[in-house]
Amino acid sequence: MTASAALPASWQDALGEELSKPYFEELTEFVEKERANGPVYPPRSEVLAALEATPFDRVKVLVLGQDPYHGEGQGHGLCFSVRPGVRTPPSLRNIFKELHADLGTPIPDNGCLMPWAEQGVLLLNAVLTVRAGEANSHKGKGWERFTDAVIRAVAERPDPAVFVLWGNYAQKKLPLIDTERHVVVKGAHPSPLSAKRFFGSRPFSEIDAAVAAQGHTPIDWRIPDLGPAAKE
Repeated sequence: MTASAALPASWQDALGEELSKPYFEELTEFVEKERANGPVYPPRSEVLAALEATPFDRVKVLVLGQDPYHGEGQGHGLCFSVRPGVRTPPSLRNIFKELHADLGTPIPDNGCLMPWAEQGVLLLNAVLTVRAGEANSHKGKGWERFTDAVIRAVAERPDPAVFVLWGNYAQKKLPLIDTERHVVVKGAHPSPLSAKRFFGSRPFSEIDAAVAAQGHTPIDWRIPDLGPAAKE
């Protein structure tokens, strides 16, 4: 997995020690064995893409997902996001619908959330790899301990952030966050199973107000259309 080589410089001080711990070595061995037996997503180069896209000192918002998309070519290391040209998945379609209803932001023709990540929205999955076609197949193998360290590192910074915890799974991470210093935006998961409770929750207005109150530059939530390139 060569995760140590891929850990971005801005995260080295916050997370470097994790990579030398026994659990991380075991996790690395597990993922490599999985890759030897068949496809694992995302590819090695994109396992830590969320940290690569959003430097430690620039995190304004942390959105927590569960695990990567398990279809070929879908995910690229950012939670909820898919590569340009890939059909927008149901949960992300619902996020875009709520964003439009909340702020009037146009619904884009693609699901690549890199523009958010580049503005300081850390799109972190709790589990960073998955076996092809098997959701949650790498759950409980060690990634959660690593991503808990990511959450904790952001929560321990002097600079406050906004933590977005959609659904019961994400909300279990609440004890890692000092809610006196940071803002937590909670709500139903945007999945079709709970979308009725997600719609109308107006999380983006809440995020925007918190980002402004923390003295940070607002997030521009618009995703540029790709036109014909967005089609499969």
